[in-house]
Amino acid sequence: MSRFPQYRHRDFYIAGESYAGHYVPQLARKIVEYNEASPHPFINLKGILVGNAVTDNYYDNIGTVTYWWTHAMISDRTYKAILRWCNFSSSSISRPCNRAMSYAMNHEFGDIDQYSIYTPSCAAAARANATVLRFKNTLVRRRRSSGYDPCTETYAERYYNRMDVQRAMHANTTGIPYRWTACSDVLIKTWQDSEFSMLPTYKKLMKAGLRIWVFSGDTDSVVPVTATRFAISHLGLKIKTRWYPWYSAGQVGGWSEVYEGLTFASVRGAGHEVPLFQPRRAFRMFRSFLAGEPLPKS
Repeated sequence: MSRFPQYRHRDFYIAGESYAGHYVPQLARKIVEYNEASPHPFINLKGILVGNAVTDNYYDNIGTVTYWWTHAMISDRTYKAILRWCNFSSSSISRPCNRAMSYAMNHEFGDIDQYSIYTPSCAAAARANATVLRFKNTLVRRRRSSGYDPCTETYAERYYNRMDVQRAMHANTTGIPYRWTACSDVLIKTWQDSEFSMLPTYKKLMKAGLRIWVFSGDTDSVVPVTATRFAISHLGLKIKTRWYPWYSAGQVGGWSEVYEGLTFASVRGAGHEVPLFQPRRAFRMFRSFLAGEPLPKS
């Protein structure tokens, strides 16, 4: 703030998706705690916005398996086996649980994009677009009419693993012996201090009077809408505005429910990263969040 004093009193918001369900409220909590301990608070934090957010290990897992079953991604037999053998309150996974989960993913899901179950997977899209049309004498390709490319993550991983790109970004200066990936298996297997639940943090942030919005794209099976709703329900919040459809460009953009201290919204037809799939609806929601207004009912 000493370098940019003109921003000292600006309203400040934090937003993010996916694992931002942890680090966005954690960062907000640190700011709140700093401001409470400081005689001259200088970060004018007003609110947070998180989407398809990892929130609580237990409710996230229960909600995810429920989504798989209710969306016909897994069989009744596998669903019952997972519920029987998996203890989602524990940090360890039993062998029967691992077998049931692996069977679901390797034998029942099929070749789908788990982050957006109703759009083509990267492999399927690549086969469908094996013949790529280009403008004459150029490398410019015809723009995809769908607006969403399921191979985006694949392109990013190829790009960020190029040596010239890493040199230009001053990245990988230690020479790690494995490829950069969007989600690191190395990190997932070795990280031990991730908080089990963010629900206590949400309670603290609500007590501090922050504006809190949680949204979910409803075609994501990785951190699905059912997981978010299970987690929110266990905050035990009083409902201010009952469940209703909200609109964008004359169409139902999703559904919303407003609680004391928190607003939930689903985004219809959106996958794990909502603005990537439904940019108009995402923008409508973002405007309402910043304005502190409910999503439009018409």
